[in-house]
Amino acid sequence: MRRFFPHPALSIAIFLLWMALNNASSLAHAVLALILAIGLPLLTHRFWPEHPPSVKLLPAIKLLGIVLWDILLASIDVAKLVLGPTKRIKPAFIEVPLDMQDPFVGTLLASIVSLTPGTVSIDIDRSRWVLQVHALNVDDREATIRAIKTRYEQPLKEIFSC
Repeated sequence: MRRFFPHPALSIAIFLLWMALNNASSLAHAVLALILAIGLPLLTHRFWPEHPPSVKLLPAIKLLGIVLWDILLASIDVAKLVLGPTKRIKPAFIEVPLDMQDPFVGTLLASIVSLTPGTVSIDIDRSRWVLQVHALNVDDREATIRAIKTRYEQPLKEIFSC
């Protein structure tokens, strides 16, 4: 069974999401959803960790709320910057030293930073454990580093116990 469904929860999620997004219940949509639900996990199972880390649910839900709120606020800030005078924009490259050394959690942190409008993760230097970030507007580098560490890295460390 694991041979055809290496990640059953992912297969179910893909099937349900496909059907919901198409808002149709035809046989053709169900067949295509089934093909995707079986095919995508089969194609990507090599890239998944053998034993996914255990997750603390309550801190994860809290982090989700923080990230969604930050995305909303950052979207408004970026819109103001883009639509306003360009002299106000102060782009910068920032190196954020990481307290954790877990590649999976580091990748999640980089993804969260990239999801937030106005910032993009460039690289994780695993020799020094530094996240390199480009930010659209930086008034205070240290404040930006502190925000990333306290709002995202600390909760991730709590969620994954690292």
